[in-house]
Amino acid sequence: MKRIFVGGLPASSSEELVEKLFSEFGIVRSVSLIKDLFSGKCKGFGFIEMEGHEARAAIAGLDGKSYEGGFLKVQFEEVQAKGKGRRGRR
Repeated sequence: MKRIFVGGLPASSSEELVEKLFSEFGIVRSVSLIKDLFSGKCKGFGFIEMEGHEARAAIAGLDGKSYEGGFLKVQFEEVQAKGKGRRGRR
């Protein structure tokens, strides 16, 4: 199972719309959009889980694609090393 980052989503995006977009490339296991706490609207990015070969196909097919007035950024999730954040130095 691979976790994919997707950015460039409009505020009107829903889990159902994003799942439909990615399901063209395979079975979408989960969709998690990051939403504004107060408005409940999408903040423009989220995460999708798919099998490895399907995830690679989705990245190849959707990265840079025009979508509802913007361009999608689709890539594998980057995992940051522990201790490399704001509080990493003490």
